[in-house]
Amino acid sequence: MVHALVIGGTGFVGRHAVAELREHGYEVTAFSRGQSEVPFTDEAVTHLRGDRTDERELADAAQAADPDVVVDCAAFHPGEVRTATRLFADADAYVYVSSGAAYAEEEIPKREGETSLHDCAAEEARNASAATYGPRKAAGDRAVFDAADEGVRAMSVRPSNVYGPHDYSGYLDYWIDRVEHCDRVLVPGDGTNIWHRAYVEDVASALRIVAERGAPGEAYNVADRRATTLGRLVEQVAAAVGTEIERVYAGPYELDAVDVDPGEFPYYRDEPHLLATEKLAALGWESTPLRDALEATIAEYRESERDGSDHGPDRQAANRLRQRVTSR
Repeated sequence: MVHALVIGGTGFVGRHAVAELREHGYEVTAFSRGQSEVPFTDEAVTHLRGDRTDERELADAAQAADPDVVVDCAAFHPGEVRTATRLFADADAYVYVSSGAAYAEEEIPKREGETSLHDCAAEEARNASAATYGPRKAAGDRAVFDAADEGVRAMSVRPSNVYGPHDYSGYLDYWIDRVEHCDRVLVPGDGTNIWHRAYVEDVASALRIVAERGAPGEAYNVADRRATTLGRLVEQVAAAVGTEIERVYAGPYELDAVDVDPGEFPYYRDEPHLLATEKLAALGWESTPLRDALEATIAEYRESERDGSDHGPDRQAANRLRQRVTSR
């Protein structure tokens, strides 16, 4: 039986990667700090506690697991990628979870090997702020490429904005909550904004497929094969919930009048963010139909205690904005 080590295996993407690997016959070890509840009952999943930023603890995990495949869901600094590719240099595959945020250019779509990546200064590589996230992920990609040049079977997977069951970000939770509690749902702009999303189970299958069939030194984008606008997403959430809503669009004039920035709404982005996925699809990967992905996400949301209140504009400001828009 092939043995996989999932670093960050109890996190959002990690837990789905563990499930995907188990469903395809892998023996799996999940390595994490143990701050999240271990979601596995499968006897073929071993959990090792440790801090991947501590080289000695990661080395101990490498020795204990002796994996054939490594899926790295918790590398947020390029130095961590360099350490991992060195420790797992003899593995059959090392797959680094990068991000679509690694791309520096606002091209439509963003393509692997064509669209330029962010530069990453030494200070940015050590920083942990949101502003340096993209540069740090890009530097991690370069560490993967360097390792591949030295003979390591290292590859990168670049997801766009990931959603799905157990998503701690709460971005989609906001829209589910609005759809379930409002007849009229505010959407910023004209609803045609596109921020490409990736269903988490599709990300997990991409990680497995790249480990099995990917080429060393290559990066693979992963996102829904059919991208949707924000307005269309809200409509599809309503259909999956089983309700009817009216989408109410708020333009710059209305937003400015109540001092609401459109970026406060989850999934809003001024520039379209679209990733090409043909390269991954050529390996045999497919994405889940959006309706199925939303239904699974909504079912888990309803079982959780989340309500989406961590995101979006202030509710009082949103109510004033709704009244202003609907009174036009």
